[in-house]
Amino acid sequence: MTDARLVAGDAAPDFTLIDQDGASTSLHDFAGQKVVVYFYPAASTPGCTTQACDFRDNINSLKGAGYQVLGVSKDGTAALKKFQTEQGLNFPLLSDSDLTVHQAFGAYGEKNLYGKVVTGVLRSTFVLGEDGILTHALYNVKATGHVASLRKKLAID
Repeated sequence: MTDARLVAGDAAPDFTLIDQDGASTSLHDFAGQKVVVYFYPAASTPGCTTQACDFRDNINSLKGAGYQVLGVSKDGTAALKKFQTEQGLNFPLLSDSDLTVHQAFGAYGEKNLYGKVVTGVLRSTFVLGEDGILTHALYNVKATGHVASLRKKLAID
C-alpha cells in the first residue's frame, strides 16, 4: 500500500491536484522555482493547525528565499477552504482525497499513534530545488517547531 520513501536526490513525483478554491494546481507549474510540499493528516485539527499557522507566519522569509509552499491533505476542497479562511493561510492547500500523491511521496503508511501501529498520513515535508530534484525528504516531522527546523536546514534567517 505504501510506496518506498523518497530521499534527497530523487526527482519529485509530478502531480495535479485541486486547491481550496477548486483550481487545478500542478507541481510542474512551479518549474524553475524552489518548492516546499508538506503533507499533513487533517485540516482544522490541533497539530495540523499549529503547523499550517507556522508556515503562514514564516511565509515571507520562505518566499524571500525563493520558496513556494504547498500543503497537501486528504481533505476535500470545502474543508480546505474553511481551514484556509479560519486560519488566514496564505499558500495553496491541495486536496488528495484518494491518497495517490501521498503514496507517490511515501507520505502514507504505518505509523505509531499513542503506542498503537496504525496506517495513515505521515506528516512529511519535501523540499524541491529549481530542477524538481528533492534536496530534503523529511518524514514523521513534528507539527510544533517544524518550520523553524526547516528554516535552519535551508539556512534561512
